[in-house]
Amino acid sequence: MSYLALYRKYRPKTFDEVIGQKHITSTLIHQVETGAISHAYLFTGTRGTGKTSCAKIFAKAINCLHPVNGSPCGECEVCKELNNPSNMDILEIDAASNNRVDEVRDLREKVKYPPVSCKYKVYIIDEVHMLTDSAFNALLKTLEEPPKHVVFILATTEVQKLPATILSRCMRFDFKLIDTIDLAKQVKKVYLDSGITFEEPALDLIANAGQGSSRDTLSVADMVASYSNNNVTFNKTLQVLGSVSKDIIISLSQSVIQKDVNAFMTLLTQVLNDGKSVNVLGKDLANHFRDLILIQNSNNANMLLNYPQDVYEKLKLQSETASTSKLLSCLEKFGKAEQILKYSSNSKMAFETVCLEAILTENNYNIDDISLRLDKLEQKIEQILKNE
Repeated sequence: MSYLALYRKYRPKTFDEVIGQKHITSTLIHQVETGAISHAYLFTGTRGTGKTSCAKIFAKAINCLHPVNGSPCGECEVCKELNNPSNMDILEIDAASNNRVDEVRDLREKVKYPPVSCKYKVYIIDEVHMLTDSAFNALLKTLEEPPKHVVFILATTEVQKLPATILSRCMRFDFKLIDTIDLAKQVKKVYLDSGITFEEPALDLIANAGQGSSRDTLSVADMVASYSNNNVTFNKTLQVLGSVSKDIIISLSQSVIQKDVNAFMTLLTQVLNDGKSVNVLGKDLANHFRDLILIQNSNNANMLLNYPQDVYEKLKLQSETASTSKLLSCLEKFGKAEQILKYSSNSKMAFETVCLEAILTENNYNIDDISLRLDKLEQKIEQILKNE
């Protein structure tokens, strides 16, 4: 049997398995249980947050003979029939490749026919924003007066491209980015179920790399597991993500703090000659300075950061060598690096400029000092006005 990617193998089959979208699944479950089914739904949100998965679960649940907690039971005759890829009662349409008006008109003709073995015929139209204007106009008539046996579920990552006439006829659900903690728990569960050994700190790296997307997170988890031969470690995860080792990041950041241009540029040249990306390096340095600020100002920083203990001790020691204002200045500089590199024709030179600014810029501002000076200035102005 061919290998099945983790994000496909662990695609949610019930609403209980959907992570990070409780505000949506609870509403859909209530509708299944009460039978208050709308004729059209709009699922919008960034990629990998569960739009299509929820659409498929909901499509099966409203047809299931014996729903369990609002989810399809998977055991009744209807559920078994819907699991057959050849079934004609749940149709998934890719609007990116079926976006012409003739194809929507054809759909309008087909919706007239009742479902074969279900109560509802469900049309899941993915990336619906790709429809042409004329196709939207053709779809609008069906959304206004759909047959009682038809349910439309429109899914999109770019809701702003949909006409207001379409939006007003759908029950809208906004899928949010998934919390990193929930993503890390998901990866842990998948690894345990798959017999893959791992280090806990590696899970946070993988979850952060997913950037709020369950699918992206599981894709990274799959890649890391393959690279590490199912023994996922913190350092191997860094290598897969293209990140620089924490020791090198600590050395680079220390050179910034100490304003040692020679040491920084020497090490930077070595890192770039090893093929590391300036975009990834910029993010790593920004995250590092953010971590140092957190360590300086939090009593339970490592519970939030979840680094290996030896790495955390190095960061804690380094955080004591710089002022918060200096760290904030560095975070600001490297935080803007990605945007600067995006529009630069020479990314290496642009990144070096950002680094030099971070090293050489004096952090003269101190909020308390500025506030005190302003108070004194106001007092002097008031005194002058009184004397006049």
